[in-house]
Amino acid sequence: QVQLVESGGGLVQPGGSLRLSCAASGSIFSIYTMGWYRQAPGKQRELVAVIISGGDTNYTDSVKGRFTISRDNAKNTVYLQMNSLKPEDTAVYYCNAYIATMTHYGMDYWGKGTLVTVSS
Repeated sequence: QVQLVESGGGLVQPGGSLRLSCAASGSIFSIYTMGWYRQAPGKQRELVAVIISGGDTNYTDSVKGRFTISRDNAKNTVYLQMNSLKPEDTAVYYCNAYIATMTHYGMDYWGKGTLVTVSS
């Protein structure tokens, strides 16, 4: 009953920028944390950035200073602004949210992913 839909992926040259969006919809009572993970070919999925309902953020070291996570609570949407992109940022980016619904105190939900390719 909850869906996360990502958008904004694509092909970009090294040094370029992209902005990912993820909108949550459905029987949502409250959204606690929202975040972005990524999975590169042959690698495990890793946390990129997370933002809690109060606005505190956390980033993996490799994206600090280049990526910015933000959220619009009124729209149940989380964004990931990615600047100074590098080829090693190439991955499928997944949206994640910990959400309370009318029937669950809280559980993890995942989007289907959006591909980001950084290449010249």
